[in-house]
Amino acid sequence: MGDDEEEYRGPAVVVVGGTETEVEVHVAGHFDPLTGAYRWTGRIAADPAVSAARAAGTTAVRIRTPGGHEGEGVLGDPNLWGGHPVSGTGRPPFPVPEVDPTED
Repeated sequence: MGDDEEEYRGPAVVVVGGTETEVEVHVAGHFDPLTGAYRWTGRIAADPAVSAARAAGTTAVRIRTPGGHEGEGVLGDPNLWGGHPVSGTGRPPFPVPEVDPTED
């Protein structure tokens, strides 16, 4: 991961298919100056409820980390270890430094 990326690794609550599940996640992101949006991506550790929701066709996911940080993203197909990639645009599910756009 690049020096300009923020990240979070640890416990989280994933809401997928209307079900809340406690999982481990590793997500990271950065501000994209070309689009003016914050982009984040990562993975959710293997979990039967997440895999069942994805197998049923659900792709919308909400990740909530300690401190109340939430981000909405898209759930991908399972990887070789049974976990799922996840990505989102906008508010990430982890704290990021505040930026004052009026500062040079």
